[in-house]
Amino acid sequence: RTVEPLEYYRRFLKENCRPDGRELGEFRATTVNIGKSCCSITTADGSALVKLGNTTVICGVKAELAAPAVDSANKGYIVPNVELPSLCSTRFRSGPPGEEAQAASQFIADVIENSQMIAKEDLCIANGKLAWVLYCDIICLDYDGNILDASAFALLAALKNVQLPSVTINQETGLSEVNLKQKNPLIIRKHPVATSFAIFDDTLLIVDPTAEEEDLATGTVTIVTDDEDRLCSVHKPGGSPLTGAKLQDCITRAITRHKEVKKLIDKVIKSIKPQ
Repeated sequence: RTVEPLEYYRRFLKENCRPDGRELGEFRATTVNIGKSCCSITTADGSALVKLGNTTVICGVKAELAAPAVDSANKGYIVPNVELPSLCSTRFRSGPPGEEAQAASQFIADVIENSQMIAKEDLCIANGKLAWVLYCDIICLDYDGNILDASAFALLAALKNVQLPSVTINQETGLSEVNLKQKNPLIIRKHPVATSFAIFDDTLLIVDPTAEEEDLATGTVTIVTDDEDRLCSVHKPGGSPLTGAKLQDCITRAITRHKEVKKLIDKVIKSIKPQ
């Protein structure tokens, strides 16, 4: 495994299995905890912790009030940020965000935009005057591959947990008045779920790759689907090309995975007693 890692892996792949005992199309054990049951981010308006095997990601959503942009006076903002700190893996260094963290942040921003999971118009309080800004901080606590799936899952679960206070603008003073006693959940219009694959030797597809598998792969591809089995995005940063048939196979598997993840989130939310 240390001297010839690729040959070591190929021996398992020939038998249609992987060194960790999974089949090629099998995901690692997936768990999600939402809200106060998951963590002690008391300052967040919504939070979630997702584990995909050893990969552990936490997402905190903070809502703040701001003036809308001039060219989109009826829209709020969603600002995602993925952090891969040095404490989650030896491959990351402390300091400004590295290439992988920046790419992950951009991926999450694209998922939010392409899936239309939240209509930015829903975040507007008063046209041209006041809107919500949702800062979505996704932090990796333990890195073992497939950061995109875990980040997208944590973001969705945290947004489902967000409760925004009622805000009105006083007509006399023009100032905003926040009613913390009256809170409403965010309107989540779509539930995008990411499903990642590693490509081995240009032809073989394995789902939910570990960090080791990502390093040995000749390419990766991430498929994002929504509730209506629609394709929201395909993220493929270089590497081995995929045939149409292989891509279709990935999409079919991603649709199945979407149903599993959605069922998991719904089950957890149902189990959380209303505060």
